Amino acid sequence: MRGERGEGASIRIDHVTLAAAALEPARRRFAELGLSTDYGGTHSNGVTHMALLGFDDGSYLELISTLEPGAPSPLWDRQIRGNAGPAAWAVATDDLAREQERLAGAGVVTRGPVPMTRVRPDGVPLAWELLFPGDGPPGATLPFAISDRTPRNLRVKPSESTSGGDVAGVAQVVIGVRDLEPAAALFGRAYGWSEPVVSENPGLGARVAAFPGTPVVLAEPATSSRWLAERLARYGECPAAFLLAASSPERTTGRLPLLPPEPWFGGELAWIDPERLFGWRVGLVLKSG
Repeated sequence: MRGERGEGASIRIDHVTLAAAALEPARRRFAELGLSTDYGGTHSNGVTHMALLGFDDGSYLELISTLEPGAPSPLWDRQIRGNAGPAAWAVATDDLAREQERLAGAGVVTRGPVPMTRVRPDGVPLAWELLFPGDGPPGATLPFAISDRTPRNLRVKPSESTSGGDVAGVAQVVIGVRDLEPAAALFGRAYGWSEPVVSENPGLGARVAAFPGTPVVLAEPATSSRWLAERLARYGECPAAFLLAASSPERTTGRLPLLPPEPWFGGELAWIDPERLFGWRVGLVLKSG
């Protein structure tokens, strides 16, 4: 579970969410990559269910869909219907009230705490609370916060397919935004972070901004980038890609269907072939800057 900081508040990624039109096809795609997920059960809303890919660092990747394909979802409905993949992200906190107070002091309105539960397939009940910043979809730009009411190790643990392996956790969240400057200002206000480092990334077709020492990257579509512009038009500002941490790049590059490596803020990343994941953008950080 990555606890990283800039000059201000630190954040720890709890999990990132990939929205799928149907859960089982998404699980099969990951299994074909050697990243088999664990079925997690139905949420307390009675509409959505999930599977997770747990990592050694305590973070996890969540696949979410509706129990009945095509049914309206109370969460990330557009992304689920559109089989959009990256949809949201969450950070862990031990004190939602303190986080709510901190965000209020930064001028960020929040909703919650919102209680949620699900029951694991083995019958173990899980309970947690969520805090949603702003009035948009949860975790679209600023992350939603999650605090467990049952032991966290009941909610998530490393999956058998990743435990002790070459993919160690969630490294970065790449958030698609229409304009870097106001989006960067929002994060600066919410977390007290310094100015991001800005560069061009031809692979994403975007102008990207990274906050040093944090897992947050913002991506504004370049004039020539139809992919990111069309995604923004369809789903609004929200995560466009997730980057995982490769603990053993040599093993990873030999095992996963990766596109050629490309520069990434002084380091190097490689994307899993999007054709193997419905066009979703999931990459591996092979070398940190």
